[in-house]
Amino acid sequence: MRAIAIHRIVAVLAVLGTSAAIGGQERDTRVRLTAAEVDAVRTEVAGAGTSGLPAVTTRVLFGEPSRPGLYTIELRIAPNTTIQAHTHRDTRTAIVLDGVWYFGYGGRHEQTAEKALARGSFYTEPSGQLHFARTGPGGATVEITGYGPTDTMYAK
Repeated sequence: MRAIAIHRIVAVLAVLGTSAAIGGQERDTRVRLTAAEVDAVRTEVAGAGTSGLPAVTTRVLFGEPSRPGLYTIELRIAPNTTIQAHTHRDTRTAIVLDGVWYFGYGGRHEQTAEKALARGSFYTEPSGQLHFARTGPGGATVEITGYGPTDTMYAK
């Protein structure tokens, strides 16, 4: 029994050590960005865990969504954009930073299943749970945090 407990502790320490060190060097995870510095972060249209739609730009604020580990991305979604039902392999949490984000759970986009989430609202994207979203005429900005690697798989 005691040997099993020791093996578990060693396994946990090995995992923690692996995530803390990259290429034999510890990675500095301290990040402080002013609003102006966030605005200066390079944007991309597609990337791990994004819709891939040209109307959605992404900034990676922390981590690397395509690799194991914690990440945070900011999505800026143009006005009148619809993102069809899809899933992600990781569980994600999100906060609406600006605008109104119409978000719902289910296998196809249905406005009756949406909830209007205004600035300051919070929601989750559980692993494997189909969800969809859209913006109205004002667009929206959303910040999403998850533990990668992440992906986006659209419903068929």
